[in-house]
Amino acid sequence: MQKFKEFIIEKLILISGLASIFFVILIFLFLLKEGLALLEFITPGQFLFGKNWYPISEPAQLEILPLILGSLLVTFGAAVISIPIGVGCAIFIAEVSPPSIKEILKAGIELLAAIPSVVLGFIGMVTLVPWVKNIFHIPTGLTALSGSIMLAFMAMPTIVSIAEDALYSVPKSYKEGALALGATKWQAIYRVLLPAASSGIFAAVMLGLGRVIGETMAVMMITGNAAVIPTSILQPVRTLTATIAAEMGEAVVGSEHYFALFAIGIVLFVVSFMINVTADLFLHRKKI
Repeated sequence: MQKFKEFIIEKLILISGLASIFFVILIFLFLLKEGLALLEFITPGQFLFGKNWYPISEPAQLEILPLILGSLLVTFGAAVISIPIGVGCAIFIAEVSPPSIKEILKAGIELLAAIPSVVLGFIGMVTLVPWVKNIFHIPTGLTALSGSIMLAFMAMPTIVSIAEDALYSVPKSYKEGALALGATKWQAIYRVLLPAASSGIFAAVMLGLGRVIGETMAVMMITGNAAVIPTSILQPVRTLTATIAAEMGEAVVGSEHYFALFAIGIVLFVVSFMINVTADLFLHRKKI
């Protein structure tokens, strides 16, 4: 009877895994079906590298380079902020903080990850946007910098949680050996523990950036939604995700605009897939 239960559980887990892969493939095929129809109106090169996004003009100009650069600028800003702070927090939780405080901090990090993005976007509009406007004396606080700060805040729980697990999984003998050889606690951390946990930390960073690239509501609310090529982090930008969220409800089904939004979805799907595959490869690098 016990073996039968184990057999059923194993098969259910297998079916769940295969179903997940099947649904992802269906989503990608649906995006391809709708997005590739855009090739009747515009070439891939013009779509990806053109500088004008005016979907309601005559004729429609559906070129997403400003959207790609806006997404990259916001993502880069979020990475610059979240990676050092997130890894530093993970080191503090894993190696420095007392056990009683460690549990409180871990619970707080998990709680931050559960806050809906629309709530964070609203908080950013009320507090962060006026702060950026007043500090830098610019006409509006709806800028790429505001989006970067808010997205960094959203990415940090993922980075801290996974990086802390990676540091905790390093065998204790590594640290004990370093200390026995005369290294200080900080030398043991950055010369022994960090290199040993580098695969997990890199995976944490990549997954955090994947959260940033796929975020929609927060960036749509606080980045200004200006579809222009950015020249500064202190100017409004528009991201790929915000474009889909803002315009899908207004696009006429079967129009060039409609197909272009699905083509943007293909771009986002490919980018997210590459980030997750890269993170998985680094996470299991030693096993490979």
